[in-house]
Amino acid sequence: MSMAFSPDRWTLKTQEAFQAAMETARARNHPEVTPDHLLAALVGQEEGVVLPVLEKVGVAPLPARNRVAEALDRLPKAYGAEPQLGRALREVMGAADAARGELGDEYLSTEHLLLALADRLSVSREQVLAALREVRGSHRVTSQNPEQSYQALERFGRDLTDAARAGKLDPVIGRDDEIRRVIQVLSRRTKNNPVLIGEPGVGKTAIVEGLA
Repeated sequence: MSMAFSPDRWTLKTQEAFQAAMETARARNHPEVTPDHLLAALVGQEEGVVLPVLEKVGVAPLPARNRVAEALDRLPKAYGAEPQLGRALREVMGAADAARGELGDEYLSTEHLLLALADRLSVSREQVLAALREVRGSHRVTSQNPEQSYQALERFGRDLTDAARAGKLDPVIGRDDEIRRVIQVLSRRTKNNPVLIGEPGVGKTAIVEGLA
């Protein structure tokens, strides 16, 4: 069943993007809501899956937003009328729904829209698809808020190894015994999950940073 124009089967981020596209067309006095209005809404979402995927294919947010804004500036204007859904946007929504089916997802999500709009950012659909699989892993869109399950470590944790590699951590002094003990536990074949327990301020984070 097509979900291209069934908002109750859209994710919350898709609903937000579509509403923002309508509002942008209205504010700019454009007679039609076009794919560029929708793309502007997608690249304007600070949270969600779109920006992480674009970053992985080498598309920075600001240049993407500027490029879409320039495209919107070239659209004709019509005053006094409510913008209508254009044919091109309907085709994009259909392509997005096809991508949803291809990925086995239950809701139409922003990544499906991005797959349908990839050529407007001069990246291939295959590039976006590969980046998407990296971002969301084996997760499928089975709810209206799927982003909460994507890259949970990146969202709720901090990569101390990367910070140490970049020289962002201070040297740790006087914790050699504790760090060595953690390494020993991590090196075990079984029962290799060390847990640091202690009152706040006793130096648990310092041990982890020293390990990094």
